[in-house]
Amino acid sequence: MEEINNNLNQFLCDLNVFFRKLQNYHWNIKGEDFFIMHEKLEEYYDSISKQIDEIAEHILINGAQPLGTLKDYLNNTKIKEAENKKIDRNTVLNQIIADYGILLENAKKIKELADNNKDYGTSSLIDEYILDYGKKLWMLNQSK
Repeated sequence: MEEINNNLNQFLCDLNVFFRKLQNYHWNIKGEDFFIMHEKLEEYYDSISKQIDEIAEHILINGAQPLGTLKDYLNNTKIKEAENKKIDRNTVLNQIIADYGILLENAKKIKELADNNKDYGTSSLIDEYILDYGKKLWMLNQSK
């Protein structure tokens, strides 16, 4: 179970940095697709916010401690922070496609660990994320 919780904490760090990155892009998007991208980015970070809470609570349910500081997140994330500057649609799309790819790979790894350890609660929770990220990646790639 320790390996699963360690991977869930890694995932939690990635989700937190990705949340902040999406919010940063939401504030700094520019260009002719501003209104569409602004709204879509808010939808994405609202969804990630919910996942952050679910993963942290699931770690607690598993009897472990979720990482909870910005320092923890930055020291353990696989996702690169966004710069605080104006950004265009294509750069945002490329970046969030890469980041959703990282999240999808993390989710698949956790799913495999959970299944191998008969941790059906974690496995079930992660199923939703695998489907969500796969659909988002398909849709984002269609918009390029």
